[in-house]
Amino acid sequence: MPTYTGDRAKAFPAIEKKYGKPMSYWFAQLKDVADERYPAQISFLRERFGFSQAHANAVVMYARGSKSAKRHDNPADYFNKLDPASRKTVKVIFKTIQNKYPKLELVIAWNQPMLKSESGYVFGLGVQKNHILLNPFSKDVLEINLKSWTNYKVNKHTIQIPMNWEIDEKMILGLVKDRLRELTAKKH
Repeated sequence: MPTYTGDRAKAFPAIEKKYGKPMSYWFAQLKDVADERYPAQISFLRERFGFSQAHANAVVMYARGSKSAKRHDNPADYFNKLDPASRKTVKVIFKTIQNKYPKLELVIAWNQPMLKSESGYVFGLGVQKNHILLNPFSKDVLEINLKSWTNYKVNKHTIQIPMNWEIDEKMILGLVKDRLRELTAKKH
């Protein structure tokens, strides 16, 4: 599984191929909207040239001076940037899972801590302003576990928990167990 580096320039060959012009051309086009805000610049590339959101974001952010989307070098760096209450909750969640499944690797992907196996991503989470979102990387796994999570807001891909959530091992490990089972079934 490739490691995400966050380097926006890695998208440039695909952008040049898909849209048929060198990057210098696209940066020159952005000069027409240089004084506009980010959403207007994205809309400009999407509406005028048919850019995808991801490609438009890579060009606009690079032109604005952000050469990388990577915000955290490793999970410890991510944890250190959290407030104490959410840091404690997040660390206990990952420790609970890794105690049961020690072969899962804790990595940073999409600027969030994730656990992955050789077969794919198993579990991740993201700390928001007022809550934590748990992600089992599967709508089917969410569906299977819905009865366990009736007291929580379940979104399309995630489960929302409070920052100071009292960890329920059975609920967390149920998500992970079902995701691992799903990944194993996909391999065969």
